[in-house]
Amino acid sequence: MTKYLVLAAILLGTTACGETWGQRAVTGGGIGAGSGALIGALTPIGILPGALIGGAAGAGIGAATAPRY
Repeated sequence: MTKYLVLAAILLGTTACGETWGQRAVTGGGIGAGSGALIGALTPIGILPGALIGGAAGAGIGAATAPRY
C-alpha cells in the first residue's frame, strides 16, 4: 500500500504542467484521474470513485500552483 501512496504523491506532484491556470487544472485533473483510477483498481475503493477523487484532487492542486519559468 505504501508504494501506491508514494506513486500517487509523485503523480499528483506533476500536476503543475501548463502555463495558464486552466491548463494546469486540466492536466492536473487528467493526471489525478488516471492515478486515482489505478489506485482504485488496486484497492477496494473501486475504479470510478478513485478516478473521481483523484481527478478532483489533481485539478485542485493543478489550479492552485503557479507556473515556474
